[in-house]
Amino acid sequence: MQSTMQDVPLTVQGIMRHGVATYGDSVCVTRRPDGYRQASFAEVAERADRLAGALAALGVGPDDRVGTFMWNTQEHLEAYLAVPSMGAVLHTVNIRLFPEQLAFVINHAEDRVLLVDASVAPLLARVRDRLTTVERIVVVDRPAGESVEGLGETIDYEELLASQRPGFAWPELDERQAASMCYTSGTTGDPKGVVYSHRSMWLHAFSGMTANTTGMGQNDRVLVVVPMFHVNAWGAPYTAFLAGADLVMPERFLQAAPLAEIFATQRPTLSLGVPTIWNDLLRYAEEHPVDLSSVRLLVGGGSAVPRSLMAAYQERFGVTLLQGWGMTETSPVCAVSWPPRGVPAEEELTWRAKTGRVVAGVEVRVVAEDGTVLPNDGRSVGEFEVRGPWITGAYYKDPSSDRFHDGWLRTGDVGTLDEHNVMVISDRTKDVIKSGGEWISSVDLENQVMAHPAVFEAAVVGVPDPKWGERPLVCYVPAPGHQVDPAEVLAFLQDRVVRWWLPERWAAVPEVPKTSVGKFDKKVLRAKALAGELTIVDVPLPERAETAGR
Repeated sequence: MQSTMQDVPLTVQGIMRHGVATYGDSVCVTRRPDGYRQASFAEVAERADRLAGALAALGVGPDDRVGTFMWNTQEHLEAYLAVPSMGAVLHTVNIRLFPEQLAFVINHAEDRVLLVDASVAPLLARVRDRLTTVERIVVVDRPAGESVEGLGETIDYEELLASQRPGFAWPELDERQAASMCYTSGTTGDPKGVVYSHRSMWLHAFSGMTANTTGMGQNDRVLVVVPMFHVNAWGAPYTAFLAGADLVMPERFLQAAPLAEIFATQRPTLSLGVPTIWNDLLRYAEEHPVDLSSVRLLVGGGSAVPRSLMAAYQERFGVTLLQGWGMTETSPVCAVSWPPRGVPAEEELTWRAKTGRVVAGVEVRVVAEDGTVLPNDGRSVGEFEVRGPWITGAYYKDPSSDRFHDGWLRTGDVGTLDEHNVMVISDRTKDVIKSGGEWISSVDLENQVMAHPAVFEAAVVGVPDPKWGERPLVCYVPAPGHQVDPAEVLAFLQDRVVRWWLPERWAAVPEVPKTSVGKFDKKVLRAKALAGELTIVDVPLPERAETAGR
């Protein structure tokens, strides 16, 4: 029996049309060096219309890649709408990549046109002579009468838009054709390209409006701290256009002081960012006023959100901080750490500190090394595999068949899944520590270390040990105004972790190295430890732990 339902494609065009028709008076606010600039959704869409016409006049056609090298701004939002809706492919380029990686991803994606913020144009200029496919560079926010050194001939963004009148003939699109692409952060080897379809973008954006994710709606005002070059800013721009939520774009002003000012003046209700951002803002609040009274929810992602950080936001500001989990390959949202129904109030924080409960539209399973699917019992440890309509099935121009298993994406994350479909990630497959035959979760251990008030950040890596094979090394950054005594922190850990996890090796570092998207870059610390570039202090373990777990 055939369905009689209409078959209307799910596209970014549809997201834009709905946002304009239903919420045309919602606004996008952009932080500027001299204040704020505001435009309604209707005005943003009208400019996107002219941008599409201008790009077409430059020769951009179906499936051509248009790269963006930009902060979170209104102009970036215009590209988010225009490029996919005209049938081209939006490639959001990470402005924090090393020059070699930057040249690689632009060439690999075969970008024909680049839209570049003037403030970051010098970063692009370093690799301009290596870019083999780029034909035109459009500079956004270029000071009047000034050229950008090192980029050659460029086009001014506002002049480009002024050359067009509204009325672009939007083409009919297949929902399965490419809409945008993003590259992984490339912690090992070259970054890998992930291509998102219109359908996957629409479904992912729709998911963001559900109460079990962020519940974004027309009464929200969303401060988008997570970069728009990082997995489509976790889908927030598209969800906001579907939901009618105002958008607040911080541009380059991501430090604690300007963020505090944005919270105070723009009164966002919802904000998304990496844990490092929320940690910095919390430390800033120790000596400066921070007003979060408008906020109903903060979401952290990109790396594990420490329970101590969640507790601090709850106690100091009365604000709920959740964590979400996903990857570039998953669009990204797969799980959000809302506690199951009926959890007592005193246990909510424990559940929020877990990785997250799988959201509708995504399937997750735990798989043993031999391929056996393990039970959802909260105890069986294996690698997480995921599938769903916004999960990639392949990398762009790279088969990488070892990352896919029977139609599921192998995530590289290790942990457990319980009867509530709640994920707990204990480590990455490449970061897990095996000591004397026992597994040690570097993620859990570093979260417990960071719960100590004297510790600002901590990363745990495995280092060779002649007796146990591997032992954990704690690389820590002291909190401002504090000194860290590893023996004191060890005593603090005794009742928080199992006995064989207690680390005897410690190293103070000025900062924990991070990837371009804010994750702890543990391979750098491992390399420094093996090269003897860290000052490692051996601290005697408490007596009861000397033979623990062996």
